[in-house]
Amino acid sequence: MDIKKENLPKHIAIIMDGNRRWARAKGKPVGFGHKEGAKVLENIVRYANRIGIEHITVYAFSTENWKRAEDEVSALMALFQSYLDDYSKRADSENIKVKIIGSREGLSEKMKKSIENCMERTKNNTGIVFNIALNYGGREEILQSVTKIAKQVEQGKINPEDITEKDIEENLYTVGQPDPDLLIRTSGEIRLSNFLLWQLSYAEFVFIEKNWPDFTEKDLDKAIEIYQKRTRKFGAN
Repeated sequence: MDIKKENLPKHIAIIMDGNRRWARAKGKPVGFGHKEGAKVLENIVRYANRIGIEHITVYAFSTENWKRAEDEVSALMALFQSYLDDYSKRADSENIKVKIIGSREGLSEKMKKSIENCMERTKNNTGIVFNIALNYGGREEILQSVTKIAKQVEQGKINPEDITEKDIEENLYTVGQPDPDLLIRTSGEIRLSNFLLWQLSYAEFVFIEKNWPDFTEKDLDKAIEIYQKRTRKFGAN
């Protein structure tokens, strides 16, 4: 692939879709797909860091995913906790800064502790910022931002007519980070699924037929190459 280092997206967002259907196609339990998907994720983040991507945000578990079968949700949460506890050590050694974005409501105390430990351990790393959207919903994120601003209005700290887009952005989970330039979704699905609704306003979308466990470094290169061939106008002519 012919990707230009001088025109890399600063921030890539990924909807890692297809773990379950990949496992079922192989006659394996869905948990096997999630575990293999976690391995792929680790490799992709490491590669993105190596080629110079500054931020990557992945959709790990949505607020709607609680509707799945109880045994699958329990297995996923156990996998996430184990992943965070183990990965924080490797991320630290690879200079990766891990941030977990999303609501903490409904998460176990052990999970909350794992989240805080992982973020604390890697907070001073200067490589790629790896955002894991866990128990995340785009509408909920915007709602909680607006709620915080409403409280500031109520307290007389800001006038309603003075509210700007910047005020909303400063109360999002991704505060201080650039909006994604590129969104990648695997498994052939073509929708946002309530992911980064505010931040993806001007991102370039690339949809890939492969299920997430089959995603490779070459696929990331291909998505970046597609991105680099597009002309970004941001609403201008």
